[in-house]
Amino acid sequence: QAQFVESGGGLVQPGGSLRLSCAPVGSGTSLRNMGWFRQIPGKQRELVARIVGDFVYYIDSVKGRFTISRDKSKNTVDLQMNNLKPDDTAVYYCHDVYRPSDPWGQGTQVTVSS
Repeated sequence: QAQFVESGGGLVQPGGSLRLSCAPVGSGTSLRNMGWFRQIPGKQRELVARIVGDFVYYIDSVKGRFTISRDKSKNTVDLQMNNLKPDDTAVYYCHDVYRPSDPWGQGTQVTVSS
């Protein structure tokens, strides 16, 4: 099973930035096909961005503001979030996009508020 740990969330004012980081639990877990997801209480978890091989995808609402990338030196998949908006408030999760049935991590809370 592929499991991951998310970090980097916090409270930020509108227009601010955060950088989330996703690290695999244990050794040997591939970061080739990764996605960042978010969930608001009472709503379904949604894909925000994914990186599959060298291809990246973003949902329309975060295009131009969020950037997903791999950091080979740290063995992480990061999500740089700029110009944050209150609607970005959610718990953010990372996961292998092709292994949705594997256990999900605790996520990291992002709150955008003045």
